[in-house]
Amino acid sequence: MSDRPLIRRADAGDAQAVAKLIYLTSPGGFDLFGDGKRRGLQLIETAFASPGTDCTRDVITLAELDGQIAGAMASFPSAEGDERRRRFVRVAMRGRPPWRWPRIVRVARHGARHSPTPPADSLYVDSLATAVGFRRRGVAAALLEAAGREARDRGLPVVALDTRASNDGARALYERLGFEVSAEVPASPPIPALVGYVKTLG
Repeated sequence: MSDRPLIRRADAGDAQAVAKLIYLTSPGGFDLFGDGKRRGLQLIETAFASPGTDCTRDVITLAELDGQIAGAMASFPSAEGDERRRRFVRVAMRGRPPWRWPRIVRVARHGARHSPTPPADSLYVDSLATAVGFRRRGVAAALLEAAGREARDRGLPVVALDTRASNDGARALYERLGFEVSAEVPASPPIPALVGYVKTLG
């Protein structure tokens, strides 16, 4: 067994593995946009292959352990977030009948309004997931270290992310890695209570 995850950028052949991991970050949301789990996974694969979305191949970093994909992270400058999310919504709408579009747009706008706002000069970690069989082996920590390196390469002084307020495991990890709470947003169904975190890079 490898002790240290291998970090690499995603390539075209990773679509299915990435979809399964990114899906874990918001099953209810992807089910809603895709109309069920199967189509939700297909939606992520389509967005992975579509330029400019919030989970397009170019923004995905992977961690490998024992020759398998163990974790995935989507990250990009926070200034790109709104446009990337709009493009994801457009991809979702293309796969649904027109009478479903208003609800998709309504939920997307509601989610944007009720999510922590990352600093304008930050690298935003939009999604971070570890495969069940590889948890507690440093996968998420290695991916967040990679986010720090990416932020420095881009000249961005901050890494930002958010998570469900009830996700005690993730919150403990972020705080152990030096992230600090930047915002707390109460639940606004279907959006759960969220906590924003930032880490200023030295």
